Amino acid sequence: MPGITPSTPTSGSRLHLLTVVRPRKGAGSSPTGIVGRCLARQLAAAGDRVRVLAEPGQTGGWPPGTEVVAGSVTRPSDCAGAFDGVEAVFLAGAVPATVGEVLDTARASGVQRIVVLSSHGPEYEASYPPETWFWLAVERAVESAGMDWTHIRPSAVMGAAIEGTYPATGSDWPDTIRAEGAVREAFLDGGHYPFIHEEDLAAVAAAALRTGDHTGRILEAVGLPISTRARVEAIAKAVGRDIAAVGTTPDESRETWRGHGWPDDGIDVTLYALQEYGARLAELTRWTLDQRPSVSEIIGRPPRPFEAWAREHADLFR
Repeated sequence: MPGITPSTPTSGSRLHLLTVVRPRKGAGSSPTGIVGRCLARQLAAAGDRVRVLAEPGQTGGWPPGTEVVAGSVTRPSDCAGAFDGVEAVFLAGAVPATVGEVLDTARASGVQRIVVLSSHGPEYEASYPPETWFWLAVERAVESAGMDWTHIRPSAVMGAAIEGTYPATGSDWPDTIRAEGAVREAFLDGGHYPFIHEEDLAAVAAAALRTGDHTGRILEAVGLPISTRARVEAIAKAVGRDIAAVGTTPDESRETWRGHGWPDDGIDVTLYALQEYGARLAELTRWTLDQRPSVSEIIGRPPRPFEAWAREHADLFR
């Protein structure tokens, strides 16, 4: 298989394919490389084999034994041999224009299960014409592809700040904290955003890939909303230094994020969510706690808090 780095298979173990794309800043895009590496480690620890179809820049840093295929899930021709022998696929980074052809190849190769890394958005997209759909188009294509399926709709991923994917909030903090010991952002006092640790999101995906318990389900892999100030304080404690928190106007944050290459749709959703979660904190916290199955129920332990993530990645801010 062109571009493949072979591993030594474990006799009788199941083979999973993970698809990984370069960082995208559009609304809802997850850090597929970070989540994928966590997932690969967890699957390997469970005794399964892992193959990765990775875009340029994402082919390194995988656990020992991972088969790495250079290519993109957005180009069906790159997928021709990647599905061979695969039982289940973690489909991350697929796009509506080509997902149908990719799924045809997966089905013809004998893939039994597709687990989609989706986003919150399909419930809103349903009100608009199908030609405008993105996440809903991917989900619907998977549902009609003739394989078992599970959709995972996560909240923002804590590790997005490392890979430079959505959301914009916190994306420039490593630079400004290292250089100035400061954070500048809109809705500093009232803003909240929901985050899930990448290890927890990966654990949800592992449960969906390895069992049929979640077939035909939408899993809300959501973390509780956390305030902007609490995130800053957690990082300050982790690095052992004071961090100045400076409030800005939404327009000032918009211009800052635009300067870092963020598209308007990603900025709009970030600003909206920061304000909305702050204004409806009790209601949206209750919605998160009411989800069933909860993240805790799926992974068999409490989710990791932001404070733990900040300690694990303190060097990012030093």
